[in-house]
Amino acid sequence: MPDHRGQGRAQIDTAPFQLVPALRSELHVATPAVRHPRSVWTALPVQKLAAPAVPMEVRLAYARVSSRTQEIQSQIDALEASGVHRLFQERISTRVRERPEMKAALAADREYRSLGAKVTLVVHEMKRLGRGALELLKVAEELRDVEIELEFLTGPLAGKHDPAGHGAALFAFFAAMAESERDYLRDKTLEGQETTRKNGKAIGGVKVSDEDMLATALRLRDQEHLSLREFATQLVIRNGKKRGQHPAPATVMRMLREHDEQTAAAALEPVR
Repeated sequence: MPDHRGQGRAQIDTAPFQLVPALRSELHVATPAVRHPRSVWTALPVQKLAAPAVPMEVRLAYARVSSRTQEIQSQIDALEASGVHRLFQERISTRVRERPEMKAALAADREYRSLGAKVTLVVHEMKRLGRGALELLKVAEELRDVEIELEFLTGPLAGKHDPAGHGAALFAFFAAMAESERDYLRDKTLEGQETTRKNGKAIGGVKVSDEDMLATALRLRDQEHLSLREFATQLVIRNGKKRGQHPAPATVMRMLREHDEQTAAAALEPVR
């Protein structure tokens, strides 16, 4: 029996192109050189997708003013003129611990750095990063940990500072400033406490408890067996700014604990 397989295949494959010649050009599919009739099938090499293009250096900017009435456009103009790729801006006081746009800028810095790009955070001047040395050190340490450069456009520290190179001195300067600020605050606190003691004043504000409150609390606890929260609502503060209010349960608990500790200590003292 004659073999018609090859003839049938030829008729099926070529008939549409013979009837409609335009299909030859419209439906032409490029075929690799290894693909030809009666060739042994082999897998083609897998082409790797190119990684997304990332600039060799990414410059991210951050602008901030403390209030809605302050002008921010001059910062934006200067930052854009320096050739930044992205700009984050916000109107928020440095007294606020969580600054959303500052947090977003640092997150973007880390993301670009993870892709292998050289990243620089650009600000108009140093005080836009933080109010004090402690806040500046926090930002500086975060940038240093992922090797992100910091650049100031104006001020005494204007220029680019590389934490892994010559700019490391700036980050060490921030650390020294922060340590000095911590020592200063600690010394001022101790001096204030010492002055308060010499003047015969109590430290920590006006004491809300007194002997009458203690006696009432002991009776409610020991005789009526009420819970701390229950008998705290039956006590009243007699002095200070909170006069007429009920003390917090934590305040009552501390008052009772101090009384119990003093009573226990007195019981252990030898009788003379």
